[in-house]
Parts: sequence; structure tokens; C-alpha cells
Amino acid sequence: MSANAAARSARVSGAEVAAALENIADLLEIDGANPFRVRAYRNAARVVRDLPRDVAAMCAAGEDLAELPGIGRDLADKIAEIALTGDSAMRRELTGQSPPALTTLLRLPGLGPKKIRALHDALGVTTTEDLAAAAKSGRIHDLPGFGAKTEQRILASIEARRDEQARFLRPFAELHADALLRYLQAIPGVVHAAVAGSYRRGLETVGDLDVVVTAAEGSPVMERFVAYGAVERLDSQGSTRATVILRGGLQVDLRLVDEASYGAALCYFTGSKAYSIAVRKMGQERGLRINEYGVFRGEERVAGATEESVFRCVGLPYIPPELREDRGEIAAALAGRLPLLVERRDLRGDLHAHTTATDGRATLREVAEAARALGHTYLAITDHSRRLTVARGLDPDRLLEQIDAIDRLNAELRGFVVLKGIEVDILEDGRLDLPDDVLARLDLVVGALHSAFGLAREAQTTRLLRAMDHRCFSILAHPSARLLQARSPVDVDFDRVLEHARARGCFVELDGQPVRLDMSDVHAKMARDAGVLVSISSDAHSLSELGNQRYGVTQARRGWLERKDVLNARPLGALRALLRKTMG
Repeated sequence: MSANAAARSARVSGAEVAAALENIADLLEIDGANPFRVRAYRNAARVVRDLPRDVAAMCAAGEDLAELPGIGRDLADKIAEIALTGDSAMRRELTGQSPPALTTLLRLPGLGPKKIRALHDALGVTTTEDLAAAAKSGRIHDLPGFGAKTEQRILASIEARRDEQARFLRPFAELHADALLRYLQAIPGVVHAAVAGSYRRGLETVGDLDVVVTAAEGSPVMERFVAYGAVERLDSQGSTRATVILRGGLQVDLRLVDEASYGAALCYFTGSKAYSIAVRKMGQERGLRINEYGVFRGEERVAGATEESVFRCVGLPYIPPELREDRGEIAAALAGRLPLLVERRDLRGDLHAHTTATDGRATLREVAEAARALGHTYLAITDHSRRLTVARGLDPDRLLEQIDAIDRLNAELRGFVVLKGIEVDILEDGRLDLPDDVLARLDLVVGALHSAFGLAREAQTTRLLRAMDHRCFSILAHPSARLLQARSPVDVDFDRVLEHARARGCFVELDGQPVRLDMSDVHAKMARDAGVLVSISSDAHSLSELGNQRYGVTQARRGWLERKDVLNARPLGALRALLRKTMG
């Protein structure tokens, strides 16, 4: 490889490569390509995102990408092309066949590739704005396969997503943040580099990245930052601040501050706005002025080098970033009642994972061994039930076969237990998708909504309450059934659901899949306050997705959860005792 090619490869991040592969999959789907081919590119994007090393660095080192799981020679060549050049001839060709803006329409609920192609061909719809105009003028409902209800749902979906379109899911922002921090920390003279803002507070989606840096005098950090390889556009540059837009659309704002101001700047740019205003008001009551440069009494800076020094000035203990939302954390801190937030290391196991028996990508043994390697002492296998045909859900006979397989595996394992479970569909009337005599053979039953999302509030709430009344019901999975930036939460009275769960003695799940992160942080705190234990799960469909629990832990911390509030922070014996009470 030439020096120029190697230099170029180092400038294309894994996040960008994965995004390009996803874009190819979207374009193929709109073009009506073979579903297996589409799936291959989505799988390749997942593989690239999950790599422990940057794919561009692997290419620069001459490693054969065809040796990666599920990656053949053709895909390996496409990945390398993107890693080395930032694009591929195939993506450019597909873009010429279908306007790139069409791919954004795939994110709207209920609009699959065939309908998007039909809208484009019949009405010239290319963008979300085109689609909204067509729906408002009533030009959609007469098209074959659409109708008045579809037209209204399209309008509702567009309206619901207006505030989300400029935000990015956390894993996408995380890949960019990690790569950028490594780059900045390697610049001569840089002492500190940290991401603040909503990213540091652990929000589910991120609008931009706020980066705070300190550096020795003469460090080329500002010049190197704007020259970062993933930068697509420079918006502004000064001696202490700059704003760039990365490829993929993520904005990054960098602030260069003195060492004496680092803690104050980190506090200030972490926010939230309401929290920061409350803290500044506390400072004013003590005759202090607090800003991004420090804490001042008159013209004298009395604190600011560390966050802890800023907190001390207003009589507060350190408040974890995830709590800084002005939702009662300041009063709790003053009263000495801040929660000791749950940590990843507190989790003893995982109570929601899938295998190749349904739509998982690893075998029973592989998933168990990977969970054990993470330090877990137990794992629940919860493949889908028969109603979810798209996932090849288990009927009673296949579930009984899996139960026997788990028993055989447990006979071999030492110091680790596989729990027998199922993610059973909650039917529209609240019944469960499998018969009682089969469910009773399990260690736990995880109930989930996978259909009838549009039921009215009372009907949806009644549906969940009836499901929890079943004699074999342990955990309510991803309670709102939302998909971030794709599907709105179901309309349900969550207070009643939690009250019923407490009375019934069952539990609720915080699903760590980044596209779900369901429960919300607000619902997690409601569960804590209601005394209902929360299961922080991965909902893993591959070995790498077992790591989804870390996103769940971040969400749980935003919901004020402590170790005692988490079901799977308990050792196996205590867990089994709790689960037995839910199984009739």
C-alpha cells in the first residue's frame, strides 16, 4: 500500500464505513434487490461497528477482511474500498439510480422500500418535504396499496420525527467520539480532552458533540482539529473554539480552555441548561459568579480547575453527569440522598438473549460461553414465540426441544447457568402466544408487544394488565415497544402498569438495544419509585450485542437506579427465588 493510501485509510473511521454499508443496503432495498443481498450489507455494517480495531487500520496493515465472520471476498473488497477512499463505486452507481434522499424515508414507520418506490414513481416524492406535501394535498390515499389511514399515519410520523431528524443514535455518536478523542489526545501538548454535552449525560440520541480540551502553549490542537480526516465542512475557526461537520452530518464544537478553567468548562458544557441555571443561581446567592471560565468572587477566580471544586463552592457533593437534568438531583444532593448509581460491574447476568433457534446469529453454546467470558454467572435464553413468524418463532415442540438442549448444556457447564426462557408475544387481547403447560416448564417468561401498536390507551393498558395476570409471566419486555427515530411508544398508562406489576410480583425490563433503550429514563425512575425491580438486558441477537447492557446501564443511571433496584444485579440463588414467584 502506498503512503498516500495508508494516510487516507487512517482518516476514514469505522463509523463512516459502517454508515456507507448501511446506505448501500438502503439503496439496494429501494431498488428491489434480493433481500439476502440487502441483509449481507447490513450484517457487514454490524460487523464493522463491532470490530475491536478500526477497519481502516486493518486495511492499512494488509489484513484480509474476508476472514471476518460473514464477510466474503466481494464484501471484503467493498469494505476495503470504502475504508481507503471514503466511498465505493457501487454506492455511487446506486445513488445514480435512486435519489439519495429516498433513503431517509425508510426511517418512517410503515413505509417499506416498495411503498417508497411507488411514491417516487407515481408522485415524484424524493424528500420528507415532498411526502408531507403529497399527504396534505390528499394525493396519496388513491394510490394502490395506500388508503386514507396510511396517508394520515404518514403525516403523523413526519410530524413526530421533525424534532429527531437532526439527532443521532448513541452508538453512532460514540464511534465518532471515541475516534476523535484518540486523535486529539495524540496531538503534542494536549493535556485533557473530553466530550461534554448531552453525550456525557448519556442521552439516547445526540445532536452534536461538545469537546473540551486543555493544551500547553503552542500546541497545534486547533489546526489539527480542523484538519481531522473525518471533517466534511469547516463552519468556524478561532484561537480557542472551532466548529466542524463530520462526514455523516454530526457537528462537533471544540473549546480550548486553560487548565485553571477545565472543570468549570466541563460543568458548563455538560449541562443540561436547566441544571446549569439552577447551579449558577446557587452561586449568585453566595456572591459568586459561575461560568465556563471558573467560579469568581468579584474578579478573583476561586475555583474551576476541577468539577469537584465548582460543586464545593455551592455546597454540593459531586453529581454524576447522568443526573444533571434539574429533576430533583440538586435537592437530593443537598439532603445527602443522591443515589449510588448502578454500574456495569453490578450486573450478575442477562435475562434476554436470542440464538440461531430464531433470529439470533449465534448458537446456544456460543451465546452461553460469550456471556460467561463477560463475567456473568447466568444467562436467560429468550428466543421468540411462534407468533413472530419473521423471526421463525418457536412453537411448543421446538421450545421443548430447546429446553432439553439447555438442560444438556447446563450439565456440562461449571460456574455458569443457562436459564430457560421465552420472549412470548402478548396477543391483542392480552393472552400469551404459547400454552400454559409449556410455559410452566421454563425458569422465566418475558412478555413482549410485537403487534397492534396503535391500540387506544385504555385498550393497550388493559392488554398489558391481562398479560401480567397470567400465571406464568415474569418480565414485561421493552414496555413502550418504541424504536428510536422509527416507531413512537405505544399509548399506555405506565403508572397503572407499574402498580399492577408490583401487586402481581413481576418485573419490567430496560432493554439495552440502542435502537430501543426502552424503558425511557423517566419510566425507569417511575419503576424505582414504585418499588418494581428492573431487568437491564442486552436483547442480544449476536455475540457482540451482549455488550448492549452498557447502554442499558447508562439509561438506568439516568433513571436514578441503584444496584438494589436491578433484578439481574442479584446472585443466581436470589434471582431464582424471585422468578419462581412469577411462575405460578
